[in-house]
Amino acid sequence: MFIPFITAKNPRFLVALAAAPVFGLAFVSMTMGASTRRPSQPIAFFHRVHAGERNIPCAYCHRTAETASFAGMPPTRLCMSCHRAVIPEAPEIWKLRSYWELGEPIPWERVSILPGHVYFSHRAHAGAAKVGCSRCHGKVEAMDEVEQTVPLTMGWCVQCHRETRASTECISCHR
Repeated sequence: MFIPFITAKNPRFLVALAAAPVFGLAFVSMTMGASTRRPSQPIAFFHRVHAGERNIPCAYCHRTAETASFAGMPPTRLCMSCHRAVIPEAPEIWKLRSYWELGEPIPWERVSILPGHVYFSHRAHAGAAKVGCSRCHGKVEAMDEVEQTVPLTMGWCVQCHRETRASTECISCHR
């Protein structure tokens, strides 16, 4: 009974049926990365306190943000250089201390993730072009838990490149 409906007598249905996968793929492609990403972290770290209230610059902890292709995470000893004296008895600091005593890095979960085929260099953006951290990471100084606040889609990046008159040549980001 359903088969006669899908015939040349009803060409609109056939066009809609054929177009559905294409539009579905386009929708998924445009919206990938658009949702908020907030992975759980091994230690509760409050950027609102550190970067906001204490006004610690991003580059103090993320030391390679302007000089390497990646921003890097602070070594556990850097965190402990303050937290040996600052609220040393807090439960989260005990977690931090255990990593430090074991000589292990904190296994932070990455928040901002780009597809594997995309090349992104913090050195080119934060270092050479002087793009502020908040352009891609949002107002981290106001966040308790850091989350991805911008879509990080190709369209979003291309729009930024156009607004800042940066190269939009494919080879700039796809290597």
